[in-house]
Amino acid sequence: MSENKVTDPVADWWHTSIIDMEPGRIAFRGHPVEELIGTLSFPQMIWHMVMGTPLDAGRARLFEAALVAAVDHGPQAPSIAAARMAATCGVGLNNAMATGVNMLGDVHGGAGEQAVALYQDIDGRSEACGLEDATTQALDTFRANRGKFIPGFGHRFHKPVDPRAPRLLGLVDEAAAIGSVSGRFAAIGRAVEARLATEKAKPVPMNIDGATAVIFAELGCPAPLARGFFCLSRSVGILAHAWEQTCQGGRNKGPTPPAHRWTYDGV
Repeated sequence: MSENKVTDPVADWWHTSIIDMEPGRIAFRGHPVEELIGTLSFPQMIWHMVMGTPLDAGRARLFEAALVAAVDHGPQAPSIAAARMAATCGVGLNNAMATGVNMLGDVHGGAGEQAVALYQDIDGRSEACGLEDATTQALDTFRANRGKFIPGFGHRFHKPVDPRAPRLLGLVDEAAAIGSVSGRFAAIGRAVEARLATEKAKPVPMNIDGATAVIFAELGCPAPLARGFFCLSRSVGILAHAWEQTCQGGRNKGPTPPAHRWTYDGV
């Protein structure tokens, strides 16, 4: 920056490299919007805006697959249930969607972020000691800091296998075969799966969070953004359920039918 540059206290209040705009002109990351419309797919546009880098067709196919796979998991999912309950309160679609998205935290919605961080930890250790030892060390560290549950593996509902995970891993393998991604995070995910099976004496298959984390790690996504991308994906299901509930009608539906009461354990 020039020493003689005069700063504008209003214009310089925010700094962004995402959008430049003035009357008659809109540019996203330096590209005029009219050049992007009809050229980039929506997944490519998401990546362009958030990451600030181009995403070629092969990598975009993987990114899109991860987004598609996680759109919904039924009304038993807290984010979907909350959105449907909000819709019965007459708050409107935007409020119902916000209610659902705000349910996505460390326990419901955060496993993908945690899995990416775990994979990246293993990747960082593997050069020094090899994949198998790196996996063991990283799992021990994770459990010491975060508890016994390993994010991205096992599923309380889908037994024995989450049907989404093998399909996603297969797409990663296809992309690695043509050089779109390295494939090393797919190997890391499988190494974790193998290690957990040894510890438990039974399979602990990768679930959707573990599989989408493989994709996000292969694409070079920082771990926290894995949760952000999951929020984008799940917002589609949240919108669908909020709209369906709005069309169905009903007022103030709580989490359980009226005939079922909670357990009172006070005095």
